[in-house]
Amino acid sequence: MIRNLTLIVLLLLICAVAAPAQQASPPTADAGRQAQLSVLSILPAQGEPGTTVTLNGTGFTSTTTVMLGSKELPAQIVGGRVMTFELPELPPGAYALTLKREDGAATRPFNFVLQAQKPVASSLTPDTITICATGREREVLVNGANFRNGSRVILDGAVVATRFISPVTLAFTAPTLQAGMHQVQVRTLSEATSSALALFIDAKPEIANVSVGREFVNYYELIVTGRNFRQNSVLVVDGKRLATGKQLVGEREQLVYGGCNQLTYLRFPYDPTPKEITLQVVNQSGEESALFTISAP
Repeated sequence: MIRNLTLIVLLLLICAVAAPAQQASPPTADAGRQAQLSVLSILPAQGEPGTTVTLNGTGFTSTTTVMLGSKELPAQIVGGRVMTFELPELPPGAYALTLKREDGAATRPFNFVLQAQKPVASSLTPDTITICATGREREVLVNGANFRNGSRVILDGAVVATRFISPVTLAFTAPTLQAGMHQVQVRTLSEATSSALALFIDAKPEIANVSVGREFVNYYELIVTGRNFRQNSVLVVDGKRLATGKQLVGEREQLVYGGCNQLTYLRFPYDPTPKEITLQVVNQSGEESALFTISAP
């Protein structure tokens, strides 16, 4: 009896050891499936070419592509939930933004506005022109970025003839302008406009030198050289104002206009002894030169 029980126990133990291990539960239908491809935010939601756009979402992989309209764009994965890409050179307007993955998953299209690339005007060379400047002296270079063939210089709100040199340089010739500050901007064909720069027209007269010219029986010439002299400039001699104009018979103390850089003062001295004479040029617009002192009869 005992022997029979012992055999039964041994048989049970043998069966237990020989029984196959319990199989692991079969994988679920979702095992190995990638996370759902989705976009939670787009920053910024609009921008101009060259702007970096950041997408936050789920299911991004190294082979996930960005489609802007029909154009596929290179993108970078920053972690598993962030993707960045750079806006391309495309005409401005609204585009459908979509993500696609290698397994065929795709997001719904998002509306993205590509703005016109704004030109950047950073400096003028030169930024100051004398009112008497002529020819090449009046040519101004506009330095900046994002210039295109067809970009135009806007001077005080009006378009001026513009020469395209490169994407960073435009040129124009300043027309005759009043003295003072003037506004320069750049506008592209898409009407994107840069911020304004200041162009200064300098009309302040300046006396560089005064020398004795020809001598006559009862008068002599004082040659005043400098810049920004005008046809209607006035020469102030020791407080006495002399207007420019043609020499008249019988009149004394005349001022002859010789151009932007020269005035000739016809002086009738009552005494040949040299003395200090103080000169100043004043333009009709009110600009005054510094005082200039010379020793002459």
